[in-house]
Amino acid sequence: MSAAAPAAPAAGTGRARAVDLTWFRRRQLRTLMGVVAVVVAFQLCSMVCNFSLTYALGSVPAAFVWMFQNFIPTAESLANFPLVITQTVSTALDSVAATVIAAVAGIVLSVLGSSTIGVSWAPVRGAIRAIASVFRNIPMIAWALLLLLSFKQNEFTGFLALFLTTFGQLTRFFLDTFDEIPTGPVEALKSCGAGYWQIVFQAGLPLAVADLMSWMLYMVETNIRSATLIGLLTGTGIGFVFNLYYTSFRYDTAGLVIIVTIVFVLVIEAVSNVARRSMI
Repeated sequence: MSAAAPAAPAAGTGRARAVDLTWFRRRQLRTLMGVVAVVVAFQLCSMVCNFSLTYALGSVPAAFVWMFQNFIPTAESLANFPLVITQTVSTALDSVAATVIAAVAGIVLSVLGSSTIGVSWAPVRGAIRAIASVFRNIPMIAWALLLLLSFKQNEFTGFLALFLTTFGQLTRFFLDTFDEIPTGPVEALKSCGAGYWQIVFQAGLPLAVADLMSWMLYMVETNIRSATLIGLLTGTGIGFVFNLYYTSFRYDTAGLVIIVTIVFVLVIEAVSNVARRSMI
């Protein structure tokens, strides 16, 4: 018996390979065109702004050398360590106070404005969302500059700037959190004849408490970083101390402020991460 002849390849297989090859080439062409467009846009922007990438890259090593030579704390700057620690703790406490008060106000408004457990009157929910959007979209620096006109340079001005921005952001975060809670327990309580506040305290808050605390801890971290910059404007806290020594050309003490602030923020972040994991 003669051996069976090999089966001829199906015509559809060749067409499929041709289609795949054409698609692959088109994708390569689109990628190449995208890269060329980015390079051309970068060159045009560099020409308009008089920016030189070669000069910028060449300046980086010299800049780091200057920073390490001038911002390294010295024995003389360590004498100011107690002042730096005191002002850092004061800044952190202001940030925590602003965050906690903003969180309480944000929870109240987000409960009323939520689509799952909020009030049934749509204009109220819309107004609450509009308030949150307005407050969160005004930068913290802008709030500080506006408040400086009325309250001058003091800690209360920095506190208000932190509070107003945090209030808007947390209200928006809390609204999304309450909107995403399971509706089963809420519907079960409604079917049993539970009142509005019974639903809030027995279903809404217990289901969302972990996420609410997580957002609040996140804002504490963010506000401690932002409070340093706010202190430059309001003349308070660790930001004022940094600006004082920086403008006095005491770069060694300014470097000490930077190092203490970085370490303090990292410690707060580590504690916050531990607290978040314990609530999950």
